[in-house]
Amino acid sequence: MKSLVILGGGESGAGAARLGKKLGYDVFLSDKGKLADKYKSVLEELGVEYEEGQHTEERIFAADLVIKSPGIPDKLPMIIGLREKGIEVISEIEFAGRHTDAKMYCITGSNGKTTTTLLLYHILQHAGYDVGLAGNVGNSLAAQVAGNLHRVYVVELSSFQLDGMFRFRCDTAILTNITPDHLDRYDYKFENYANSKFRILNNMRKEDLFIYGYDCEVVREKVEKGGVVPEAVGFTYSDNLGLNARMDGNMVIARLGDREFRIAKQDITIQGRHNVYNAMAAILASLKAEVSDEELRKGLMTFPQVEHRLETVDVVNGVTYINDSKATNVDSAWYALDSMHAPVVWIAGGTDKGNDYSVLFDLVKEKVKLLICMGVENKKLIDAFSPICEVVDTHSLDETMDVAYRRAESGDVVLLSPCCASFDLFKNYENRGELFKLKVKSLKIKVESSL
Repeated sequence: MKSLVILGGGESGAGAARLGKKLGYDVFLSDKGKLADKYKSVLEELGVEYEEGQHTEERIFAADLVIKSPGIPDKLPMIIGLREKGIEVISEIEFAGRHTDAKMYCITGSNGKTTTTLLLYHILQHAGYDVGLAGNVGNSLAAQVAGNLHRVYVVELSSFQLDGMFRFRCDTAILTNITPDHLDRYDYKFENYANSKFRILNNMRKEDLFIYGYDCEVVREKVEKGGVVPEAVGFTYSDNLGLNARMDGNMVIARLGDREFRIAKQDITIQGRHNVYNAMAAILASLKAEVSDEELRKGLMTFPQVEHRLETVDVVNGVTYINDSKATNVDSAWYALDSMHAPVVWIAGGTDKGNDYSVLFDLVKEKVKLLICMGVENKKLIDAFSPICEVVDTHSLDETMDVAYRRAESGDVVLLSPCCASFDLFKNYENRGELFKLKVKSLKIKVESSL
């Protein structure tokens, strides 16, 4: 019996264990941290041996195949050692892809990939397709291949997941954009990060489809250099007639082959320029999937808000509170600020990832009345924005919300769009967003009870 070792016991690790057991592997899971109870239960139900709080290298280096969590860097000495020994180290997505012939609609990019993924899934599901949601959002792809196999999958792929994929092939790939992010993982070299994103094209065929954000200079230049095997179609916010998705006044127009689809941008439930881009990408993929115009229009007009992405939480004393906790890089924050049409009390801060904040200066001058820097160490943010707007330094969510409540006036927006990772004060961006929403709701109850 071949030995499968899984490093990391989160959603992807537990899913890989389920598929590994189904395929007849001797499965062992190792997590340097503490396993969540729900994943322990899965492993115990499967009869999978596991350890937490350590990595037993003797056991790990005896593996025939290793699947690692996307959060484990390739440059970790143990990963380097495994590969030097000739032991294959792959991602859970790669593992799952080797054991299904389902069609894969895959989305990556620095920004917009979650919204695009969820929108495309919503369209296909409501059009009656047998479709699963997986990857960086949704349930483990491996777990679904093991026990809930669909004929089509919509898969969000992070650069970390792409780094562990070698034979996996997308039928349709979407690359929304590439802006500096996670540079600490890529030796602070933007080119390395960009190359990682372009791994989504690996193994694609001429009959497949590559959908890309033409307005992103980095993506456009790499596509124009040539070497892209599948049909490449771009989308733009301009009226460029040569591209497959574009604007004509307030109309979004997309064409693929003999089909052309039109919809007024105000009829799409998610608003803002960034969401027009996301909708264009999803529309082109839907045309490839042969979704009817009627079902496509219905999907675009019924898609709900995405949690933690420009999510309106509530209005308190005339102030609108918006949760954009998923904006963990500069470009995401730019799109958030760009979409604001009222004075902004902006909450930013967290773990800096090598950010260059200068691209935000003009927008901040125009739209931000107060920046609240929330984090353990805010010096870089403070130094960058102090010459541009008023800045307040805070070190907890309670302190931040107190400042925001006191300083925001009726008609203002309090925007949590952190621009940074969450790990200094929170478990992850979801935890940051959930706690923010709870604080807003508590604030509303307190205000209403005092009336």
